[in-house]
Amino acid sequence: MKRIDIKIGFACNNLCDFCAQGHKRSDIRPRTPAEIKKLLAGAAKKGVTGVVFTGGEPTLHPWLPGAAAEARRLGYACVQVQTNGRRLASAEYCAELKEAGVTEVSPALHGSTAALHDRLTRAPGSFAQTVAGIRRAKAAGFRILTNTVVNSLNYRDLPALARLLIYLGADQYQLAFVHVIGTAWEKRFEIVPRKSDALPYMKKALDEGIRAGVPCYTEAVPYCLMKGYERCVAEAIIPEGPVADAGLYLENYADYRRNSGKAKRADCRRCRWDARCEGPWHEYPELYGWDEFRPVPPARGRKK
Repeated sequence: MKRIDIKIGFACNNLCDFCAQGHKRSDIRPRTPAEIKKLLAGAAKKGVTGVVFTGGEPTLHPWLPGAAAEARRLGYACVQVQTNGRRLASAEYCAELKEAGVTEVSPALHGSTAALHDRLTRAPGSFAQTVAGIRRAKAAGFRILTNTVVNSLNYRDLPALARLLIYLGADQYQLAFVHVIGTAWEKRFEIVPRKSDALPYMKKALDEGIRAGVPCYTEAVPYCLMKGYERCVAEAIIPEGPVADAGLYLENYADYRRNSGKAKRADCRRCRWDARCEGPWHEYPELYGWDEFRPVPPARGRKK
């Protein structure tokens, strides 16, 4: 399936320490219904059959239900809302999105406790609302694919968080290593851990999902760090397709990730996983260097 990612507005009711959007929340106006319709129609003509509405926080956009309904009218089979999950705590709003044609939601939960999650979002009460939102969305029949941004403050909590997500009925969860841009860049010395420090906890969190039979993935963690967990690398399953960002339209975001957004070094060509691995976001080795990343030798008996 090809999927278009449409950032419909950058306003947000959280103020996360690791937000990749930075000052866009105050500098960029939301898209109009006409602009959203044009993007949906253009992508549909090119064979795109899935859409994810993102932001910012897309549930703050008053025309989100209209956008979902327009996507379904155009034949989109999958309509996802990537959200902090807070507005999903309203049964009425969940019902409105369901009626409009939303098929799945991707709520973001960043800690297993209110103290940790609310500290990271800088929004008191957000943990309670997001947890309630996941419950409401599950009851409404949405597919639930959660996202957690792995950072210096929460990586030790990831196994407990995984257990909570499984208990809440998540159909899939993803642990996305913090992308060092936007607010995360401004706070990089307090918010960005070394991957090698976070990985033991990330793998324990994956173990929880594997035992429970819940699909679980990491994002922005190269294969060389994922020995024994290679099937959990999210880049292998992320749908390809365009992204409509603020003043920027990319025909294929996967190509951007591979060719510009992420980085590899010469030694990567010797790695068993070179053809499949995208490497880390380029900002990470600019911050911590390359010493953590070591090429994996080809499988014994197989020529590279």
